[in-house]
Amino acid sequence: MGDLTGRGAIITGANRGLGRVMAEHFVRAGASVLLAARDAKLLNEVHAKLLPLAKAGQKILVMPMDVSDLKSCDALVAKAIAELPNFCILVNNAAVHGAKGVLEESDWDQWVQTIQINLLAPVYLSRCVIPHFKKLGYGKIINLSGGGATSPMPRVSAYAASKAALVRTTETLAVELKDSHIDVNAIAPGAMNTRMLDEVLSAGPEVVGEEMYRKSLKQRDEGGAPPEKAAALAVFLASSVSDGITGRLISAVWDDWQNLPAKKDQLAKSDVFTLRRIVPEDRGMK
Repeated sequence: MGDLTGRGAIITGANRGLGRVMAEHFVRAGASVLLAARDAKLLNEVHAKLLPLAKAGQKILVMPMDVSDLKSCDALVAKAIAELPNFCILVNNAAVHGAKGVLEESDWDQWVQTIQINLLAPVYLSRCVIPHFKKLGYGKIINLSGGGATSPMPRVSAYAASKAALVRTTETLAVELKDSHIDVNAIAPGAMNTRMLDEVLSAGPEVVGEEMYRKSLKQRDEGGAPPEKAAALAVFLASSVSDGITGRLISAVWDDWQNLPAKKDQLAKSDVFTLRRIVPEDRGMK
């Protein structure tokens, strides 16, 4: 859904799950990539798998790091600027479900750490790349959202709060950076069968609640959303095909995003694919 030849991208959380699939899609689309994650062993496995896919001039770089550590974030961006050709894409994928259980019983340190990883880290990385993107006069920031952005998620309140806040930050940065030709968007990837699902099932219904546990079992058994759909959307949003589409939360599974370029002007004049408050009049009430 887009050509990334000659473009450089950071992808966080790239050693497993959706991050790993996105890394492969980006390389196949022609991008040079700097892949970041905490598990060095898994990261090196991804590196070895992707190297044969690279064409002449493409770089496949890795950097084991923790996005919750600000100095490591600084080093990651510095490496991308120094070593990636035409570094103009940031994909904030790294995330955790984090603290589980009702708020008053959940581990507070884990609750705070969830906000640090899911919200503050992508915001800080965005802050780090913006000056460079402004110098280029171009850039793409892609944030990964989740179900908590658009509906309550009892017993994973930190995850829900972090994802909702990340989407509103996405919308805000899009307005701030529009004149700099930096597009900022969020992807709703759908409910995928990844490590996060395993964590919910391992926690059990007594921690995550009967409803969430039941839905997770059903998701596991039915297969969940294919990560390839979210990866294809990420390639689209990272490419020139999507230039000017910004400040949107787009579902990889449900939205007709392939045809958005033809409706770019109409989209820019509306609040479609954004988070908004519902007022009584919207529901036929006075």
